[in-house]
Amino acid sequence: MTELELKYGCNPNQKPARIFMEQGELPLEVLNGKPGYINFMDALNSWQLVKALKQATGLPAAASFKHVSPAGAALGLPLNDVERQVFFAPEGDLSPIACAYIRARGADRLCSFGDWAALSDPCDEDTARFLALEVSDGVIAPDYTPEALEILKTKRKGGYNVVKIDPNYTPAPIERRNIFGITFEQGYNDLTIDEAMLENIVTQNQNLPQNAKHDMLLALITLKYTQSNSVCYVKDGQTLGVGAGQQSRIHCTRLAGNKADIWWLRQHPKVLALSFDAATRRPDRDNAIDAFIADGLTAEEKADWIAKLTGVTLGSDAFFPFGDNVERAHQSGVQYIAQPGGSIRDSQVIETADKYGMVMAFTGMRLFHH
Repeated sequence: MTELELKYGCNPNQKPARIFMEQGELPLEVLNGKPGYINFMDALNSWQLVKALKQATGLPAAASFKHVSPAGAALGLPLNDVERQVFFAPEGDLSPIACAYIRARGADRLCSFGDWAALSDPCDEDTARFLALEVSDGVIAPDYTPEALEILKTKRKGGYNVVKIDPNYTPAPIERRNIFGITFEQGYNDLTIDEAMLENIVTQNQNLPQNAKHDMLLALITLKYTQSNSVCYVKDGQTLGVGAGQQSRIHCTRLAGNKADIWWLRQHPKVLALSFDAATRRPDRDNAIDAFIADGLTAEEKADWIAKLTGVTLGSDAFFPFGDNVERAHQSGVQYIAQPGGSIRDSQVIETADKYGMVMAFTGMRLFHH
């Protein structure tokens, strides 16, 4: 198939709409549903993210996308008991790719409402059963087991969007887009993000353990496919908060930091002790938990709990212009930072990181995405 006609573009008044290849066949197949214009934008961006994460770490990866930016991304690491409770994970053994998506979805459950899911590995029955319980628009993966596809085809009264993509597809080296009738052209961003980018550590503390390297890679690859400006907090192979599309970098850092704080506050003992009727829908539980965090915990309880959050990694898609970003990051337990460097105030930023004993790597590469 060289083209696929769509119902409309970004909005219902934008017709006609289609996706197509100028040469060759589309590297994807719609197995169920009728994905729209924005669905495919989310699908293709999120697929690039999880494919890059798998290549960089060797671990299964998943993402939860909304409006062409990730609400969450994660690696396929096992879930502990608290994470199972907080992320509404099912009991029993779970496959690595299922754990990856449960973690990605659990990063920011409110923003993941109605998401597009992306999986680096074939979708199995564990992942499909979890997806079936969540409010989601669709999923993209390199393949689906027969059992998984059967489950997904029953979702949304049979209309759930399921897209299969050729994992070996490589895009053309030059990409084009039109804005206001004018064609823009640039080289495809094929930058490989790997551990070699983390070698320029500029702080006094040079101790960068392997788990922090993986978290830095997760942060940077997530940022590569996040609308800029953007900042990302990560811990233990999972994004905690993504601040996307802000005009000021400190606003990105604050937004993502506030999301990281809420992620951690969802694990407060008082929140874990909340009980819900079995019939309560998951989105209603999420809203109730957020309301309790806002009004049911005192300011002192919140501050005391957030102070216990440690070992967090922060990535930025461009340099920090001032040390205030590091100050805000410190408030949410950040110990490791990856950013391009190159500000005229780099020395101030490094000095602020040194004040808190942080480890900061200058990658030398900006990761803007628009």
